[in-house]
Amino acid sequence: MRDYLIRVLPKEINFRAFGVYIPEAVETARRLQNLSPVATAALGRALAGASLLSADLKFGRVFIQIIGNGPLREVLAEADYQGNLRGMVRNPQVYLEPENKKLPVGKAIGSQGFINVIRDFGLKEVYQSSIELISGEIAEDLAYYLTVSEQIPSACSLGVLVDIDGSVLQAGGFLIQKLPTTADEEIFFLEEKLKQIRPLTTLLQEGKKIEEILEEILGEIEILETRSLRFRCSCGIERVEEALIALGDEELRSLLAEGKPAEVTCNFCGQVYQISTSRIEELLKILKERKGHV
Repeated sequence: MRDYLIRVLPKEINFRAFGVYIPEAVETARRLQNLSPVATAALGRALAGASLLSADLKFGRVFIQIIGNGPLREVLAEADYQGNLRGMVRNPQVYLEPENKKLPVGKAIGSQGFINVIRDFGLKEVYQSSIELISGEIAEDLAYYLTVSEQIPSACSLGVLVDIDGSVLQAGGFLIQKLPTTADEEIFFLEEKLKQIRPLTTLLQEGKKIEEILEEILGEIEILETRSLRFRCSCGIERVEEALIALGDEELRSLLAEGKPAEVTCNFCGQVYQISTSRIEELLKILKERKGHV
C-alpha cells in the first residue's frame, strides 16, 4: 500500500479527524540519512505529525521543528499541500537501547526544549508559534501545542515500528480534534475509547488500515479526502546558490580563496552540489547588485 493521508468526519459524534500511513516515506528518509533506529522512530513520528497538520492545506507547507536537550538535539519535518514530505535529524547516529520493547524517543529528544510549528502559505510572511516541550514524546507535545497555542483541543497518536535490521515496518498516525458543537459527553466517550485502543503500530502490523483504526475509535466515518504522500526533497541548485548568497560577501570570498569548487550536501536527501569558482564569482556579483538596489 502506498503512503496516504485521509480527512474524515465521524457520522455520529462531533469531531473531525485525520489519518496518515507513511512507512515508505520514513524508510526512504532512513536510507538516505543512514538513521539509527531511535532516530528513525523520532523522524517518522515528526513526519507523520507534519503530514497531519498539512491535511487542511490548499497551498503552501507546514514545518515542525523540535529542539530538545536529548542526544538527537533537533528534528525537522516538512509537509506540503501536494503530499511531499521531507525531514532530518541533527544527530542521526544516536543509539539508545529499547525500553519495555519500545524505542525511547522521548529520552532521545529530551523533555526540555521547544516545538515550533511554521505555516508557510506562500505569502510574504509565515505564521510561526512555539511552546515548551512537555515530554519529548512527539504526539503528546503536538497535541499539547494544538490545544494551547492554536486553541484546538486535540488527541494525537504517532507510531513507527522498526525491524531488527533497522528498516521501517510501519509508520503512521492520527489526529482527532474537537469541533465547536462537541458535547462534554462526546469528549468523555472519546477519552474512554482512546484509553481502550491498543498501540497504533500493533494495529497497523496486524494489517488494519488507518481508516479502520479511526472507525474503531469514532464509529462509522465519512472519508472526505484521500491524498497520496511521498518523501520528496525540494532542494535544487537554485536553492543552494541562494543559500550561498545568504552567507554574505566575506564567506563567498573565503570559498573563492580556496581555489576549488564549493561542495554542498543536502541534509535532507544527501544530494551533493558542486559550485565552480567561476560561478562563485558570479554569485558575488549578484550579491553586489542586490546590495546596490537596497
